[in-house]
Amino acid sequence: MTQLLYLICGLFLFTAVLVLWRRELPVLVRVLVAQGVALAAMAAVLGLAVTAVGLLILRAGVLPWLVRRMTAQQGPDRRETRPVVNVTASLLSAALLALVAYAVSRPLAALDPSPASAAVAVGLTVVLIGFFVLVTRRRAVSQLVGFLVLDNGITATGLLLGADPGLLVEIGVSLDVLLAVLVLQILSGRMRQLFGSTDLGELRELRD
Repeated sequence: MTQLLYLICGLFLFTAVLVLWRRELPVLVRVLVAQGVALAAMAAVLGLAVTAVGLLILRAGVLPWLVRRMTAQQGPDRRETRPVVNVTASLLSAALLALVAYAVSRPLAALDPSPASAAVAVGLTVVLIGFFVLVTRRRAVSQLVGFLVLDNGITATGLLLGADPGLLVEIGVSLDVLLAVLVLQILSGRMRQLFGSTDLGELRELRD
């Protein structure tokens, strides 16, 4: 089971790196689905079957489906064309963030040595990568993907530390995230109607 857990954690981290590597919005949605499946599998391996089912439905189903609807509204403009940081620099930054996460997680893992706590660095790395995507992408949908990656990383970190949120708590948290996604979907649609783009960098250039 330990090797299976580490394999799932590796896949979970790989999906976060893919978010940095790929710029096509439909591809990012598929990556979110894969990350949600990996998160649910992580919960299942840790013995949290009910939580795993909830994560599978919400993180691999409902939330990516809403992001896919937002992506469909973009028309032919479905690519992050001008990120603040290019792909090469983003991948190098991910490596540095992984080192930071490992350094931060070592004291936490030492408190309760176990295979799960040893993998906490993976969850923290995904949190940092999600935040990195959130602040370096210009498109509203890309930033939303970064927010969801960050949220998945927080959930994974909690699971690996042994903090089972329970299905009701997970549903409550996911409903908050769902509300944020719906609000951003409405704002994204309005931005496209009024300005013809969801590039937040262009909106900053507007003057009264």
